Amino acid sequence: MNRTAPIFVAAAAALWGVDGVVLRPSLYNLPVVLVVFLESTIVALMLSPIFFKRLPLLKNLTRNDWAAFAAVGLFGGAIGTLAITKALFYVNFVNLSVVILIQKLQPVFALILAAVMLKERLPAVFFLWAALAVTGAYFMTFGAALPNFNTGDKTTVAAVLSLTAAVSFGSSTVFSKRALRNVSFELGTYLRFLFASIIMLIFVLGSMEAGSIADVSVKQWFTFFLIAFTTGGAAIFLYYYGLKKITASVSTICELAFPMTAIILDYFLHGSMLNFVQWTGLIVLIISIIKVSGIKLNDAKTKD
Repeated sequence: MNRTAPIFVAAAAALWGVDGVVLRPSLYNLPVVLVVFLESTIVALMLSPIFFKRLPLLKNLTRNDWAAFAAVGLFGGAIGTLAITKALFYVNFVNLSVVILIQKLQPVFALILAAVMLKERLPAVFFLWAALAVTGAYFMTFGAALPNFNTGDKTTVAAVLSLTAAVSFGSSTVFSKRALRNVSFELGTYLRFLFASIIMLIFVLGSMEAGSIADVSVKQWFTFFLIAFTTGGAAIFLYYYGLKKITASVSTICELAFPMTAIILDYFLHGSMLNFVQWTGLIVLIISIIKVSGIKLNDAKTKD
């Protein structure tokens, strides 16, 4: 396994954390389907030169390759992004407890799917460090206290949406690994956004929200393009570069950098510091990710 590849996955996940806490809140007044459609479409248009330059390579894709990209677009680009964005909107980006807690279940779904779909077989030590990573993420978020679910009447809805996002993103990690089998990470990034934008166009037309594009302010357009160049297109570039070189199982643990970054930013932006237990959880999470990243592929029988 490429030792630096997990760093790219973790960096991409960290950018997603920045997106959720710093950038996306300014889009709160817009319909969620329109937000996801515009960010996917802008990136797809930006990456079009990559597509046309590598057009001849599409003939190498099998029916299963196309199906995998369609699944990535549906679960990662559409359903997962819709669900996590809507969940953040429901808690007004202020109390992230429910969203972040449920999001930590993503590795569970990804590990199960990686074992079933990709036949990834990892040594027992992997699951030890994976469990410690999730445990560390929990204590980093909540300390020694129980999660605060008193966020209002929309808490249950936010929890369901977060669970939907966790399942969808976990599935997307596995489908992305399969989709990248016969293409470069650059072309894979474009196809991911292409399918997501097509699917989201259907959602936008079906929800009759296309007319809301007139409500997008100049500042919000700037935010959309900032997302495209950083936490959107650039992040997926980094993510696919790393995912191409590691297993989906390792990748999903590295993706815990997403809630880690979101929680740290949330605390600092609201003037709060992590307590001793939370700092301990953060250290455990970082060490666990490093340990998971160092597991050699020849220690596990994988079929990729």
